[in-house]
Amino acid sequence: MPLEKLKKYKLAYDPICKEKQYSFQSGAVFTIITTKDLEAQPQYEVGLTEKDTYFPVDEVQRVAFKTDAGKRLTPHQWAVYDFTLSIPCGRVTTYKDVSLAVGGSPRSVGNALRNNPFAPYVPCHRVIASNLYIGGYIGEWGPTAKTGTKVNQKIDLLSREGVTFNQRGFLANENYLWKGSSSSER
Repeated sequence: MPLEKLKKYKLAYDPICKEKQYSFQSGAVFTIITTKDLEAQPQYEVGLTEKDTYFPVDEVQRVAFKTDAGKRLTPHQWAVYDFTLSIPCGRVTTYKDVSLAVGGSPRSVGNALRNNPFAPYVPCHRVIASNLYIGGYIGEWGPTAKTGTKVNQKIDLLSREGVTFNQRGFLANENYLWKGSSSSER
């Protein structure tokens, strides 16, 4: 398979949600808006960019791929990103379940997702702790860590997909939990 070229605005599209979502970053704030939001405001106010993003899909491109920091990804990181791509919109899974599916430890899964160079295309925000706590996001753990703003972004992204958490940061309904495509969904 050749290297797949994706436009920035297509990165947050998920056919399971059945709604195209556009994503853009303004300063430290990452925003996802839906097509309904776009209809309500002129295109120039949205601030979308046409920056191209590449996601290597075959072994040759993956071996050659380097992050912005110049580092190569390990086979374990690729396995984590491939599995994370299969998590449906509106569902979450745990670091432990990802590690059981691809090998390694929950901590190694967390480290791979912390350094995810393909976000939001690889939806790392859909992975939570095995005790159903919100877990970390972009290197910050829990809503009370430092500023809590990064984890609040994770909570916001998941709430836009219909996944809710209680005030203490735990999954509100276990029906949102996804155990993988090979097992029966709950």
